[in-house]
Amino acid sequence: MGAGYSGTPVIEDLSLRIEAGRITALVGPNACGKSTLLKSLARLLPLTAGSVLLEGADIHRLPTREVARRLGVLPQSPVAPESITVGDLVWRGRHPHRQFGRRRDAHDDHVIAEALRATGTAELVDRPVDQLSGGQRQRVWIALALAQDTPTLLLDEPTTYLDVAHQIEVMDLLADLNEQTGKTIVLVSHDLNQAALYASTIVAMRDGRVIRQGAPEEVLDADTVAEVFGLRCVVVPHPLTARPQIFPLGRRHHSQEN
Repeated sequence: MGAGYSGTPVIEDLSLRIEAGRITALVGPNACGKSTLLKSLARLLPLTAGSVLLEGADIHRLPTREVARRLGVLPQSPVAPESITVGDLVWRGRHPHRQFGRRRDAHDDHVIAEALRATGTAELVDRPVDQLSGGQRQRVWIALALAQDTPTLLLDEPTTYLDVAHQIEVMDLLADLNEQTGKTIVLVSHDLNQAALYASTIVAMRDGRVIRQGAPEEVLDADTVAEVFGLRCVVVPHPLTARPQIFPLGRRHHSQEN
């Protein structure tokens, strides 16, 4: 597949298969095509070549409402309408399931309540979204995506602008959702160590192409980090999980390494 902006290609001749029921992290340097790929998977960006198949069907041939019932998308830094409450925002996730003229019913209430419970945001239901902390807002946006009740979630840098405690809170939540519901989760990440700890599959990209794809242990080695990011590093296993963890080596560290 290929995609780009205003006639300028960003990804070309890219082939990728996302495993159902797993967490897949797209990693790579700035402007390598991660967000472009995610937007292409979500049908938010037209393709210049190839196709995206969703459960075997060409996503660009499916009705918009049908796509919204299968794919939940959380863009980077979403903006809520001014003064909207948490409850009203999460209710918007049910819109793809509403038939013309149908009002909110008991099933909608149940799905919304479960989304709020899963994200720990039930106590915030009457609060305006613009009065929440960064971590709370991100959990509310994930609750909206859960209320959409899709088998697949696509998230563009879901931990951006969050402090480290809230980053881990969000990643733990996504891991719990994957484990408990079997949702397929695809996320863009700039944090290699977080991606290694939480993802089943790492897709390493550079210059609009997939350089390597596989389990964290297969992808995140020193050679691949150097090839993808142009960065020297030391890779060691995490003391509790044995997942690879990356320690960059800057110019000042080279003499110490030797």
